[in-house]
Amino acid sequence: MSPFNNYLTNLKKAAKILEADPSDIEALKTPQNIVNEKITIERDDGTDASFNAYRVQFNNARGPYKGGIRFHEAADIDEVKALAAAMAVKTAVVNIPMGGGKGGVEINPKEYSKEEIERVARAWARTMAPYIGSDKDIPAPDVYTNPEIMAIIRDEYEKVTGKEDPGVITGKPIEAGGSEGRDTATADGGVYVLERVVEKLKLASKRVAIQGFGNAGYNAAHILRKAGYTIVAVSDSKGGIYSAQGIDPDAIYKAKQEKRTVTSFYCEGTVCDMKRLEEDEARIITNDEILTSECDILIPAALDNQIRGDNAGDVKAKIILELANGPTTPEADAILYKRGIVAIPDVLANAGGVTVSYFEWLQNKKGEHWTREEVLGKMRPIMETALEDVWNFAHEKNVPLREAAFALGIRRIIEATHA
Repeated sequence: MSPFNNYLTNLKKAAKILEADPSDIEALKTPQNIVNEKITIERDDGTDASFNAYRVQFNNARGPYKGGIRFHEAADIDEVKALAAAMAVKTAVVNIPMGGGKGGVEINPKEYSKEEIERVARAWARTMAPYIGSDKDIPAPDVYTNPEIMAIIRDEYEKVTGKEDPGVITGKPIEAGGSEGRDTATADGGVYVLERVVEKLKLASKRVAIQGFGNAGYNAAHILRKAGYTIVAVSDSKGGIYSAQGIDPDAIYKAKQEKRTVTSFYCEGTVCDMKRLEEDEARIITNDEILTSECDILIPAALDNQIRGDNAGDVKAKIILELANGPTTPEADAILYKRGIVAIPDVLANAGGVTVSYFEWLQNKKGEHWTREEVLGKMRPIMETALEDVWNFAHEKNVPLREAAFALGIRRIIEATHA
């Protein structure tokens, strides 16, 4: 199943739940607009390099297109279409007045210098300038893009258009019109939702395993540990650490920042400090093993298609909080639901990021700057209300949370289209 086919599968389920008019559903099977261009830059050695550059504008019935830009070698058109569609649903699920879009450049950024990446960002901005704008389409950071790159894109866009438009892009540095709280927004929003589900299930044991230890994964670990949860496992693409007695995510994150891997906390390459591992009652695990490790809460915060039909039957967690986009396949969804595992879907679980992006856009529009406390204070009720809406709808229709979230989001998009 490709990422976009996964979206179509979820759309079909939503249509059945809603008993929707087929013409309304048909309109949501294809993006409203796809920009597919080649961009070329001069490399540091004087040679030229060309890349596929995309912007998929999926649906704007509820407001301007909204969604990230990823610089990734796997950022093909199918993946970007799927992410744009999911963003349209996500903004509708949390009921903010925006649509869904996604952008990308098919590039492995690790093979290019910082200066070359800036040229790529500026080339993307020049190419996409006719299609974006604060009232049209508002990009944001995603995989391998960051606040600095967003500031570069804003700068280039304003050069092309000849007008100041700080709201054209979100996820900017604070000094360039960014919002307080954006750095931890995905994790904060996910935790707000998770805490409500933990309360509803009356979960006594709170052992957490987190796959993916970047921004979202680390911040979730940091927040949850402070809240009294036990972080038993973390991993990145090169491996992970498991300890039933709990691990210190801050210390592990520091090691990862210094040596680029989670396992470097105990290991140098393939040589590990077995004495320290034994003292900490810890062991080295693979990135796949973390998905089926002994825990109560599993947080996939890495890439898509991680929980599949071949491993969903071995998942031991009682709750899955999807901070990654599309980490669970439709086949795995059915297995998890049958086993009574509550999967909080990405279109709800990781919507804290787009919610604070919306806040940044609002602040830019109004010429305001809110404190971190104001931002989080405004986000929490949005996330908690969205969880209640989805939870109640799921129990009313007797369907998994993902199907309920998709159905609610699709219904809101259809209603806005008719209006």
